[in-house]
Amino acid sequence: MKQGIYTILRQEPIAEKVFRMVLEGDTSAITAPGQFVNILLEGKYLRRPISICDWNDRELTLIYKVVGGGTEQMSRMQPGACLDLLVGLGNGYRTEGCGARPLLIGGGVGVPPLYGLCKKLISEGKKPRVILGFNSAQEVFLMEEFAALGAAVAVTTADGSVGLKGFVTDAMKGMDYDYFYTCGPEGMFRAIEKIAVTSGQFSFEERMGCGFGACMGCSCKTKYGYKRICKEGPVLEREEIIW
Repeated sequence: MKQGIYTILRQEPIAEKVFRMVLEGDTSAITAPGQFVNILLEGKYLRRPISICDWNDRELTLIYKVVGGGTEQMSRMQPGACLDLLVGLGNGYRTEGCGARPLLIGGGVGVPPLYGLCKKLISEGKKPRVILGFNSAQEVFLMEEFAALGAAVAVTTADGSVGLKGFVTDAMKGMDYDYFYTCGPEGMFRAIEKIAVTSGQFSFEERMGCGFGACMGCSCKTKYGYKRICKEGPVLEREEIIW
């Protein structure tokens, strides 16, 4: 984990209430897809945890949804403004042992960390398939970006306005895959748990205090004892989760 000041290079809306922010700064603490940053905002006591979508040697990309005062404040920030970030938090996804045909399943704002994961899997010679789940066409994002990486992409919407009408589990039926990775709401996780046929990794969204394991506020019980979502998570293996 590193703390630093990062400069906003670009900020743009990409879907309904969803924004993409590109920041410049030290990214050396980012070691795996699925890690996150914790952002200090003026006038806010707690930092805001946001998953990392993508990164390179000097830039990192965040995609976030406006859901409250903190993210609304972020959405009004302009290029050139600076933010205080804790970077490289959480364990991230592991890519060893996932086979040649992993399946990536994202729901809503759980989609962004899967983009960096998809890039890594493809760089390792794997052939990932991607399912993206949204409520409606207005909420869809990153579909073209995943396809541009070379991944096979399926989109589901609850109202049927884009792709398959239904949920990510409807798209999973009949799919052949060696392993799965997922990020999204817990209700989606529970549905995936019921039908998934392989091992996999779940990245949990959780309210956090400190974001680096000191306050114990995001602890959850697993089959192997208590784990902090911000430290030993947010990624947990299927076999250790107590539903």
